[in-house]
Amino acid sequence: MSVITITSENFETEVLKSDKPVLLDFWAVWCGPCRMVSPIIDAIAEERTDIKVGKVNVDEQIELAQKYNVMSIPTLLVFNKGQKVNQTIGAQPKSEILAMLENL
Repeated sequence: MSVITITSENFETEVLKSDKPVLLDFWAVWCGPCRMVSPIIDAIAEERTDIKVGKVNVDEQIELAQKYNVMSIPTLLVFNKGQKVNQTIGAQPKSEILAMLENL
């Protein structure tokens, strides 16, 4: 499955009402650590059919970033059944990101 661009318009449908757990990457074009994490997020999206993976551009989706208190990027959030269940801030290795998805 490919990465979905998440906006305030599709957030409820794609994240809150998703029948699968959702991994969200809050990022920005100018963010170096975000560019390091991006290929990892893309790979997870291709490898894992049991989850949905989305990216939120914080410069374009200010309301979502504020709603979820994203103060530093990259911030990764995991949602399950409409609830935020996990969060990490900063560039993480693939193993740490996958560990966020365990026990869902």
